[in-house]
Parts: sequence; C-alpha cells; structure tokens
Amino acid sequence: MNTEIKVHGLDGSLVEPDWAPLSPHEIDSVLSRYPELQGPYKIVSMSPRPLSAASVVASRSGRVFVKRHARLVRGAEGLREEHRFVAHLRAHGAPVPKVLICDSGDTVIEAGGWTYEVHAIPHGVDAYEDAISWTPFRSSEHARSVGETMARLHLAAEEYDAPVRQSRHLVAGFTIFAGENATRKLDEYVTVRPALQQYLAQTGCAHEAIDLLAPFYAELAPLLPSLQPLWTHNDLHGSNLFWSDEGPTAKATAVIDFGLCDRTNALHDLAHAIERSVVEWLSLVNDPANPESVPVHMDHLWALIEGYETVRSLSKAERAALAPMLALCHAEFALSETDYFLSVLHSREKAYMACEGYLVSHARWWCGPGEQVLKALRNWAAIKEPKREVHRG
Repeated sequence: MNTEIKVHGLDGSLVEPDWAPLSPHEIDSVLSRYPELQGPYKIVSMSPRPLSAASVVASRSGRVFVKRHARLVRGAEGLREEHRFVAHLRAHGAPVPKVLICDSGDTVIEAGGWTYEVHAIPHGVDAYEDAISWTPFRSSEHARSVGETMARLHLAAEEYDAPVRQSRHLVAGFTIFAGENATRKLDEYVTVRPALQQYLAQTGCAHEAIDLLAPFYAELAPLLPSLQPLWTHNDLHGSNLFWSDEGPTAKATAVIDFGLCDRTNALHDLAHAIERSVVEWLSLVNDPANPESVPVHMDHLWALIEGYETVRSLSKAERAALAPMLALCHAEFALSETDYFLSVLHSREKAYMACEGYLVSHARWWCGPGEQVLKALRNWAAIKEPKREVHRG
C-alpha cells in the first residue's frame, strides 16, 4: 500500500487508507473495457474518501472518475441499484453525471473480490474536494444552491418506483423510524446483520440511542403517513457536488456519489443535508466534554431551506416533520457504518466510534444543546405559510 496516500479519518484527521489506492495497471485493465475511452491513461488525483478507492483519470477521450469497491461492501447488483436511479434522474433532467457502459453492456465490472464503476466528470469544479462530512458550507449562498439542487432532484425522482434497497453496507435508509414500533424495527434491522447484532447485545448502545430519540420519534410518528416515499441521495454535502467556481457565490452544477441512496422520503434527504453541514459534529468528537460548544450554522440552515422552497414547496406536514427528522436521520446510517466496521474491516475501535461516538453522542446532543436548533425549526414550521407558486425550472 502506498503510505503517502492519506484519507479522511473518523475524527477529521488524515489517516492511512483501509483500501489500497487504484494502481496504473488496475486502471489500464478496467478502462480498456470501455469502448468510448482511449488510452494512455493517467491518474490525475486520488480521492480522500475512506470507504472505497477512487481516482480521477485522464484519457485521450477526456477525464473520468473510476471507483473500486470491495464486493463485500457493494456487489454488482448493489451498484446497479444506484446506476438505475442515476439513469432515471438524468433522463428527467437532473444534473447528475453519466455512468459509462463497458464492453459487456453493463455499468459494472467485476474482477476478483472487487467491483468497479466509471463515471463521466460533470461540468464544473470540485470545490469541496478535500472537505469531509460534518464540515460547513463556505457560504450561505452555497447552502441555498444545495437546497435548490436537492429540490430539483426530488422532482426528477417522483416517478421512480424501485423498491427499498436490499440489506447492504453503507446505505442511509429509513426503516427503523418509518413504522409503528421503532424497537421492533431495530431488532429486524440487526437480525440480518450478525456482527452488528452481537456487538449491540454486548454494548446496548443502540437501545440507549432509541431511548434517547424516543421523544423525537413520538413527534414524527403521526406525520409519517403524510411523507410520500421517494428515492433520495441521503448524503448531499458540499463535496458531493460540483460547482460553477470556487467563490462564495458559486452555484452547484452537478450532484455526484449516490452510494447512500435509497427509497426514503424528501424530508429524510433534506434533514441529512442539514445534519451533514450545519452542525459541526467533529467538534463533539474532539471535545466531547463540551457539547454546548459545538458550532451550528443557522444561517446555512435557513438558506438551504429557502433555496429548496424556491423549487419545491414543503407541505405543512413536511415542515412539522423536519425538526424530529433532523434528530433521527443519522441513526440508521450510524448503525450501517458500525456493521461495516465490524463485518468488513473487523475493527471494534472504529465500530465504537460509529456507535457510541456517532449514534449515541449525537442523540444525547439533540436532547441537550441541539434542542435549541429543533425549537427554532418548530417555531418556523408553526408560522410558515405554504407558497402559492413554485418554480420548477
């Protein structure tokens, strides 16, 4: 493994990668199977994302994005689930990159224990290339543009009717808090994940989180019938978009990385976008004794919502659901990460960070300092009037 390559660690530091970076030989072997690409191929950059290995690669036909997954994490059919959704969005005018088709007619290449996918590079610049989750937008204008872009994705996704994804690692689904009994749904979730089930039985952290989050679930439950199912991105922070430029007034030009997508609902996606970028959770990771000092960017929150509603108006029920959904939305992905660290990487240390450090600590924060954020959203929902006209351009 190339020890010079560093990726984002769980505490925001740069660390050694869990997955070896893509090699020139590997790139040649994969890209030679794409008829529209012509070599020679040159690796331009390597992604600092920690959950897979990926690079931007230059060819005589232009630059492409190559991503390698362990089959244990994302097999061929798992990638096809994502690619079918992306294809639908593109067909309905959403700004998402093209997934390239190889010589077998598939969008996925399998080789050994790996799966590969290749995407066209979208228009714009990767302004947040080095940013990690849970770091803020650079400006309120960026947040507003993300809101607008998300709403356009939601409109484009309305007619996509694929079922909920199969049980997979690293998917930000919405099943535990989507029904009438969160504790039973949690048990169903962990039953098909043996390593996670054993870990939770030993630690009890998931049931602690469920208890902490119970008031928010009670607040959300009566509103669930009003939240229409929708395929969503579930990870729309700054580095999962391309931008018109690197300035503070830049506009989002494209959405990338649909690895966490699933059938959830629009509010789940909006809550995730807020959770990823408005609350600086890494401050809590590095200073857990002072949860009240975690920075919260309320100006970005309001800008994101305002941008969203210039394209798609939120219903009364959706507005009321946003506060509790914000407290709940990260729970399922935290469990998915915990399972990934246990059953794929076999790291109890990293599993502890995902379960106790993310799931439980975030739940405690929403019950404490974060309640002020939720109160502000409840007040907004109580006085907000639906828009009469919505621009869908």
